[in-house]
Amino acid sequence: MHFILATIGSAGDLFPFLWIGRALRERGHRVDFLGPEQHAQFFEAAGLTFHGLPADMAVLDHPDLWHATRGLAVVWEATRPAMAQLPQLVESFACEQPNEQRVLLVHPLALPEADLCRHACPGLKIAAAWLAPSNLPTVHDPLLLGPWPVPTWVPHGVRRWLWRRLAARFVDPVALPGLNTARVERGLPQVDSLVDYIPAIPDLSLALFPDWFAAPQLDWPQPLYQAGFPLYDPDPNAAPSAELRAFLDGGKPPVVFTPGTGNRQARAYFEAAAQATRELGLRAIFLTPHFDQLPATLGPDVCWQEYVPLKALLPHVAALVHHGGIGTTAEALRAGTPQLVVPLAHDQFDNAARVVAMGAGASLHAARVTPARMARALRQVVENAEVAARCAEVAQRFSEGGVIERLCDRLETLA
Repeated sequence: MHFILATIGSAGDLFPFLWIGRALRERGHRVDFLGPEQHAQFFEAAGLTFHGLPADMAVLDHPDLWHATRGLAVVWEATRPAMAQLPQLVESFACEQPNEQRVLLVHPLALPEADLCRHACPGLKIAAAWLAPSNLPTVHDPLLLGPWPVPTWVPHGVRRWLWRRLAARFVDPVALPGLNTARVERGLPQVDSLVDYIPAIPDLSLALFPDWFAAPQLDWPQPLYQAGFPLYDPDPNAAPSAELRAFLDGGKPPVVFTPGTGNRQARAYFEAAAQATRELGLRAIFLTPHFDQLPATLGPDVCWQEYVPLKALLPHVAALVHHGGIGTTAEALRAGTPQLVVPLAHDQFDNAARVVAMGAGASLHAARVTPARMARALRQVVENAEVAARCAEVAQRFSEGGVIERLCDRLETLA
């Protein structure tokens, strides 16, 4: 069988697809991977056939990239040049082997272009990988519209209207003109609402998170298969640097701070972290590839690292302070590490709410971060026996055995 995997975004968006792609290749299938060209090194290490797509790296400096409501529109615009190449590439694969059983597995934001591929290549099956619960619009609890929770007493009809109003204001004006132009050129009807259109596209939806993290909802797209977290590490045997080993051995377990590898706008975050940990007498590790956003002077109780695999690091720390990306959230849950989630945009508010609801940590809106608030939030999770016990309970829920095998079975059945 032939599986074509297409994704956008940061390494956090990429790794779940690498997890699936490697497993499919090991089962003897042909796998072609379409992704941002700057991630080529990950595919070389994984041994997967890679087709690089253009990536607008300037988007990392866009002032609205991490805005709670305007961020999705920024991501959409930045990824359209790459996604516009998807139909032509998939058609070229179909011409090479016209009788092959073929599945296109895509990131949700690539679904409109996947739909164009299906009309050009009859018989093509489409699967969507939903990386986080909030990617799937629902009227059921917990419901957050950006950072704003919708009260449980609000009727479902009103919730559905709120979803559509939010999309009509912030997403549809950006997404629909270009999408409908491409559809009209191919003789297809125009789309009126992106939030209604996207979930109806795939022949199979894969929810890449367990049901204990997010229970399935009646209005999720069907058919749907819910798997566990795709915890993929491109270099699982990487040893920590000598500097990091010395720092970990040099005192009490530190608190790790990361705003996400793609965040180049975290200067205020790290300034607040430095002051808060100094006030509380805590040691800290700052994880970011962008050194220029750190405070000018880091004291002896702060260690900067460009990148460290969380799986190797988290067993040795007191807490993890992070942006709420689904991959980072899952790694902390698996390690039983208390979390302080500082969400900025996208799925992060929903992930943070679920961590808090499980008793595995606390949350602080990134727009409200100050040194004093950061210190108060840290007091809720660092050396908190109740949070530590709850984290240990959650970690017991992780069982990786058979997760990827069952997911691949479903994809093969679809093909």
